[in-house]
Amino acid sequence: MLTFVEKLELASENHKSLLCVGLDPDPERMPIEDVLQFNRAIVDATADLVCAYKPNLAFYEALGLEGLAALLGTIEHIRDIAPDVVIIADAKRGDIGPSMEAYHKAMFEVWDVDAATVSPYLGGDDIVPNAHEGKGVFVLCRTSNPSAGDFQDLTTSVNGDASPLYQRVALKCQGWSDSGNVGLVVGATYPQELKVVREICPRLPFLVPGVGAQGGDLESAVLSGTDSRGRLAVINSSRSILYASRDADFPQAARKEAARLRDQINSALTQEGMGWS
Repeated sequence: MLTFVEKLELASENHKSLLCVGLDPDPERMPIEDVLQFNRAIVDATADLVCAYKPNLAFYEALGLEGLAALLGTIEHIRDIAPDVVIIADAKRGDIGPSMEAYHKAMFEVWDVDAATVSPYLGGDDIVPNAHEGKGVFVLCRTSNPSAGDFQDLTTSVNGDASPLYQRVALKCQGWSDSGNVGLVVGATYPQELKVVREICPRLPFLVPGVGAQGGDLESAVLSGTDSRGRLAVINSSRSILYASRDADFPQAARKEAARLRDQINSALTQEGMGWS
């Protein structure tokens, strides 16, 4: 069985893409009412352009049982038309013992996604899904939001070594990843921090949000977030793709925006001699 990292690399190679589309349906912005129909149209229009899809569970939970049904239908549709593409549940779960085991069961058995975002705040207890082969987690490290530094930049000291908390998280995750199943969430809106974390963790996959509507610079995200081969980065864009049009042509507009981002990512890789073979 492939490890999660192997699945991710295979999807990237097959599609020659590091692009991830965040599936965050907002009924107030969608040009049609049906969430599942909307998501299916987006997936149909972009499946050949991406290495991953990232549904944010909050948007589906906010719609109640109908939203959860739409999430299930969305995952099933992705599996049908793009079975090699990685699905990342943006859930930001974090707990210990039986509670974390239940979260892993929900993510990897009930929803059957390939990876989930998790919080490191409770430490390393059960954060890595060892019982779920081929599955992975992306640990929140240096997030893309404006107030990320409130806690993540706080100075910590261990054995006389002072460093920001987010760097301590990166070091811990480097130690946890012995089965190709641990990655980090590091935002494109903080390119210097992204570069530092990549230096700490040269072989971990990064989920890089913040490109597009949040204002992260795409080229910086590519150059700082990828590994030495120009790989192992999942560069996410949500709103700029999903809502590229508010009219009936929204699938075509989404495809155009996704293609633009994918091509810009690949151009940055090519300029550094790390393009696709």
